[in-house]
Amino acid sequence: MDLFTNPNMTSVEKLFHDLYSAKDEEEVQQVVEDNESIFDDANWRPLGQNPSNYGVVKNQQSNPIAALIEKVTNSIDAILTKQCIEFGDDPKSKDSPRTMDEAINKYFPNSKNWDISSFRKQQSEEIQIIADGKGPRNQKRAYPTSVVIYDNGEGQHPNNFEDSFLSLLKGNKNDIHFVQGKYNMGGSGAIVFCGKKRYQLIASKRFDKTGDFGFTIIREHPKRETDNAKETWYEYLLIDGVIPSFSIDKLDLGLENRSFETGTIIKMYSYQFPKGYSGFAQDLNQSINEFLFSPALPILTKDTALRYPNNKVLSNDLFGLKRRLDKEKDNYISDSFTEIYEDELFGRMKVSCSVFKVKDFDLKKSKDEIQRRYFKNGMNVMFSMNGQVHGYYTSEFITRSLKLNLLKNHLLIHVDCTEMKYEFRKELFMASRDRLKEGEETQQLRHYLAKKLSDKDGRLQDIQKFRKQAVNIDASSNTDQLIRSFTKNLPLNSDLLKLLGDTFKLDLKKEKKDKKKEKQTNKHKEEIPFTPQRFPSQFKINSKAKGDSEVAKIPLNGEKTIKFSTDCENEYFDRIDEPGELKIGVLSIKPNETKGGNAPGTPKEITEVFNVNTSSPNKGTIRINLNPKDELKVGDAVQLKVSLTSPIGDFDEIFWVKIADSQKPKEKTNCIILSIATPLESPYSLRFAFVA
Repeated sequence: MDLFTNPNMTSVEKLFHDLYSAKDEEEVQQVVEDNESIFDDANWRPLGQNPSNYGVVKNQQSNPIAALIEKVTNSIDAILTKQCIEFGDDPKSKDSPRTMDEAINKYFPNSKNWDISSFRKQQSEEIQIIADGKGPRNQKRAYPTSVVIYDNGEGQHPNNFEDSFLSLLKGNKNDIHFVQGKYNMGGSGAIVFCGKKRYQLIASKRFDKTGDFGFTIIREHPKRETDNAKETWYEYLLIDGVIPSFSIDKLDLGLENRSFETGTIIKMYSYQFPKGYSGFAQDLNQSINEFLFSPALPILTKDTALRYPNNKVLSNDLFGLKRRLDKEKDNYISDSFTEIYEDELFGRMKVSCSVFKVKDFDLKKSKDEIQRRYFKNGMNVMFSMNGQVHGYYTSEFITRSLKLNLLKNHLLIHVDCTEMKYEFRKELFMASRDRLKEGEETQQLRHYLAKKLSDKDGRLQDIQKFRKQAVNIDASSNTDQLIRSFTKNLPLNSDLLKLLGDTFKLDLKKEKKDKKKEKQTNKHKEEIPFTPQRFPSQFKINSKAKGDSEVAKIPLNGEKTIKFSTDCENEYFDRIDEPGELKIGVLSIKPNETKGGNAPGTPKEITEVFNVNTSSPNKGTIRINLNPKDELKVGDAVQLKVSLTSPIGDFDEIFWVKIADSQKPKEKTNCIILSIATPLESPYSLRFAFVA
């Protein structure tokens, strides 16, 4: 399809037409050779005005998908900035939003509608990632894939290209707090994945429709014997010393449901995708969802009928892995929960865990499907900032640090670092935002996560124990008789026994009722089944303490868990639509009377006196874990207020805790164990322990 209908286009217009229409870098090179005078060496300038820019560009993202994500992040920044200006705000003003969430709430008041597919699809067309290349593609002909990225953002005038798109390390966004970018270099990381010659076309027009439509092309400078530099560099095209430009009203550039009028469009030729990437509406869409766990804006991915003539779905919107997990939880998620940690070390972080189901009780089948759908890039533990993943651990963390081998291929952990202390967070990530630094803070964070998530009383340990009982039972083999025989004598809990019975149709004879045991059992009240509610109707602390009596004594160098009962659903804190929140505040501090004074102290923030761990609801129970800081002394009493938010009014619980003496290490007990094995045919053995 001819993108331009004007037969009288100027030479500059025709040049853009030829470059944009090129399917891959071979066709771009042909355009260059056909226009030798335009592409003469004298018309090229070093990127960032720096002839030594090779190291800056080369040493960024090591992954082509992570590099492409930086382009998408720039598009999100451009749209937020445009909305800010159109709203009448100065993006660099102290009165403008300080976070991305604030910007979304202010400039997109209808953003909650994006969870509805029609509204999300419409918004996603503002940022499009489109495939281009020769076709049709098949196993025999895997033509190179070029990538077009479009955003309807602020755009730039041609005379501002060199201070924006073509600059390096200028920090143009450093004073804008609600955007992700800072250094003006992240977008250049994708250049090294653009074929062998690194061709990348950039075109833009300012959102207010003032000025012309400008464009240029970037490449790696062809190394020549006459060059004095040891390394080559990256350069961009000027014509007669300026960015080439021309006037437009609109252009047909193959976008979804629109012509190009303003904004920015970038084309990266013969992009070097990892193995296994083909269709954009499926493979790339899924991968971008992983790297953008919870993006500020929805995005559209689009393929072409030329590349995949038999594909019925050529375009698809995406809105991050978080929403995808929420949408598919009934089919793929067995357990999900969130822990919020507030600690003197790092500030505040939110850790969300999703445990995937073992489908059809076939571990291998489940592993392959889950890996394909959710772990395409091997990111089992994700560390994100403003929804974009900045670094990750593989499943090695789950097996080595958490020692949860059975969950190795079925556990996804997301660590939201957005609210961490700046001084701690800046030591975690490289400027390229694609990997963690191997520094002291990274090691401290790894140790902290390992300790908390592997706690013997934690949710993951409970899930691991259950999986141990049902590991890798192959329903396809002839094991029915074997299962029937050994389950008769195994001490299985009722849930697992029912699971095995439903799977293998076990014919287990019921044992005769023991009247004595039956009488004893009847004495206990039957367990009331938990019926979760969308919003809580109750919230009570699990304690018999009344008035000023403390509900717990917390060791000065230890910690204490306090439990609350409620009836809200497990996902209440984590769901996307109308989530709830647990708030903890300090009402007063009563110092130890023996150390002077008995009047209540000045209320403080909870994080000033305690390190806090808050867990999401689990079948009607909410836990908070408190660890005293040095601010408190033995004998001090602290009055706390814990509130569970609700549309009908918050539920409050007010109570006292007291600081106790430090925990003493447990004394070691010498123990000699003597084991006597009974004959092989017996399933029992005798063990005697002598304690000294």
